[in-house]
Amino acid sequence: MKDDDSGDHDQNEENSTQKDGEKEKAEREKSQGGSKRKAVVPGPAEHPLQYNYTFWYSRRTPGRPTSSQSYEQNIKQIGTFASVEQFWRFYSHMVRPGDLTGHSDFHLFKEGIKPMWEDDANKNGGKWIIRLRKGLASRCWENLILAMLGEQFMVGEEICGAVVSVRFQEDIISIWNKTASDQATTARIRDTLRRVLNLPPNTIMEYKTHTDSIKAWEEFHGLVNSSGR
Repeated sequence: MKDDDSGDHDQNEENSTQKDGEKEKAEREKSQGGSKRKAVVPGPAEHPLQYNYTFWYSRRTPGRPTSSQSYEQNIKQIGTFASVEQFWRFYSHMVRPGDLTGHSDFHLFKEGIKPMWEDDANKNGGKWIIRLRKGLASRCWENLILAMLGEQFMVGEEICGAVVSVRFQEDIISIWNKTASDQATTARIRDTLRRVLNLPPNTIMEYKTHTDSIKAWEEFHGLVNSSGR
């Protein structure tokens, strides 16, 4: 899948004629499968969020090696929203994580950030990981994303996004941040996560840097520049 941000830097070509600009725009939209790069903004009387967010979905066959390219092609963009009302319009029609089957993931990331370790916003960061027994994913996912949209983590621009991963034996919730080396920030995210998910005190929470994730993936699969879960 092409990087959906690739067209943003070309939109203000002041030295181009209007005709050339329209041609470039048409070619850009064609290369993106017809998806429009029109800015998403809150509607009249809607409640704007501090950031725009994009829902993504991915599903793959377990055990099949995943390269960075094939992983990126497997991520499907559901849509972007800018207000509370727009979020609920998407969310109310989406399948809940607990009803997904197989090896599936929902991702909710700030607009412009791809749910990939190598993305510029993610590459120096990491994620808190919580493994859930079956039956808890839907509630925990909803609580997590509402806390994220409501800016409850209070860590400035550190939050990149969140993922719920449905697996056969368990489900996994994670929240990604930009700076893995900022221990004060990662600790605050951990404590907020424990509170908003109402986790028991003995819940195991693991923090993993994306650098470590990439290294582990490469060692396990013998791949270079790989990505995935």
